[in-house]
Amino acid sequence: MNQEKIIQNTINFVKETLKNAKGGHDWFHVERVFKNAIQISKEEKVDIFVVSLAALLHDIADSKFYNGDEKIGPRKAKHFLIDQKVPKKIGKHVVKIIKNMSFKNTLDKNRKHFTSKELEVVQDADRLDAIGAIGIARCFNYGGFKNRDLYNPEILPNLTMTKEEYKNSEAPTLNHFYEKLLLLKDKMNTVSGKKIAENRHQFMEGFLEQFYDEWNGKL
Repeated sequence: MNQEKIIQNTINFVKETLKNAKGGHDWFHVERVFKNAIQISKEEKVDIFVVSLAALLHDIADSKFYNGDEKIGPRKAKHFLIDQKVPKKIGKHVVKIIKNMSFKNTLDKNRKHFTSKELEVVQDADRLDAIGAIGIARCFNYGGFKNRDLYNPEILPNLTMTKEEYKNSEAPTLNHFYEKLLLLKDKMNTVSGKKIAENRHQFMEGFLEQFYDEWNGKL
């Protein structure tokens, strides 16, 4: 098994599959997550091949753009890995990571969660791209795609939402900071992830302070 060739094939596959994807969930998002995962892996004892494949394939079919179908992404990844003749054990591990890394699944109290060091690395890498400057840009990009209000003081964030409430939410974009983005710093798994998240979290807090000042006319 030529791992380098499989990684390159995976990159080519993801680029082609996501060439018309919505901004914020496109190849550039995947590339950033991949780079984050490689960087974090330098400080962790993990199978870098598993980490690489999972990072590259984690958003191959985001359920948000497939009527909430959470099976299509793992299924596409599985079929690709089989085509690449990736050993079954490695393929299963990669698919399990893809199935279990999303934030919304943490809201499902009845779900049996799979864990591995590789999952922790890829999960941190993905969460890092949801916070900081790029995280803010992605958040408002998606809010615009869904035609959501920027902010409505009369609609308060739901801090106790279930997985279904999270998936079906139509709340203003700014609420997402409190319902997810500001929570990610304390959900990081790795030492490197926590360190990077701290800086990006502070950037978001500064942004929100500026946002409210401008909203309230504090010149």
